[in-house]
Amino acid sequence: MKTSNSKITKKDITNMAFNQGSLGMEFSWNYERQMHISFAMMINKILKKVYKNDEEGYKEALVRHLEFFNITPQFAPFVGGIVASMEEMKARGEVDGEAISSIKTALMGPLSGIGDSIFVGCLRVIAVGIGISLAQTGNILGPILYFLLYNIPAFIVRYFGAHLGYDIGFNYLQKMQQNGMMNKLLAAASILGVMVIGCMSKDMVWTTINIQLGAVGEEITTLQSVLDGIMPGMIGLGGTWLYYWLLKKKVNPIMLIVGTMIVGIIGAYFGVLAG
Repeated sequence: MKTSNSKITKKDITNMAFNQGSLGMEFSWNYERQMHISFAMMINKILKKVYKNDEEGYKEALVRHLEFFNITPQFAPFVGGIVASMEEMKARGEVDGEAISSIKTALMGPLSGIGDSIFVGCLRVIAVGIGISLAQTGNILGPILYFLLYNIPAFIVRYFGAHLGYDIGFNYLQKMQQNGMMNKLLAAASILGVMVIGCMSKDMVWTTINIQLGAVGEEITTLQSVLDGIMPGMIGLGGTWLYYWLLKKKVNPIMLIVGTMIVGIIGAYFGVLAG
């Protein structure tokens, strides 16, 4: 529910759900920060409206929303709605920028798990199955039905998700601010955000060290198996920490990508790393 002093209208939220940034959430995807540019584009007009008389506040908000972001694209407007309400609170001095970043980070993992299961693992498979079965018989409805079955639910989720996110921001975040629950929410969001990054480090940053330490019968003990016995994903987490440290030292991300490729090729050539 929009409050009387809100600068954002329902039309603004609807436009955000279907603008170029929202619909192009994967078009500007990159390895460094993934969907950050599209998210900033999606919410840019709302930021201009919220910080109409505060140029520095607008610049800080843009920089804030160029941080790492990755989510099932259909759920991005929901996060955008929550962020829009929090940016209004930020403009009034009720929350700080770190609170907004913490909420975004906390929502990425859970919503992506739900969204990927629904849209990628279920809905798309059903739509493709129906479309292909019709197309194989020469029926022109095959590609048309695929397009409709996949996109109609997606656009419905975008629309209602954006408005629900904005309403949640006003109805619940402001109440939490008044009764002192906001600090607890932000602490929980920060913890969840750290857990999400930790899980991503294990599942998305991986390698296998092929150094053999010995053999018992036909079973070969490798350095990788020893490390996995101590803590699975140790190499991925260590690599993430190293890259984070290098980024803080202002090392160019492109150099890190090229360096990773070189280390991988050399390591595979000499048998130190395995696929």
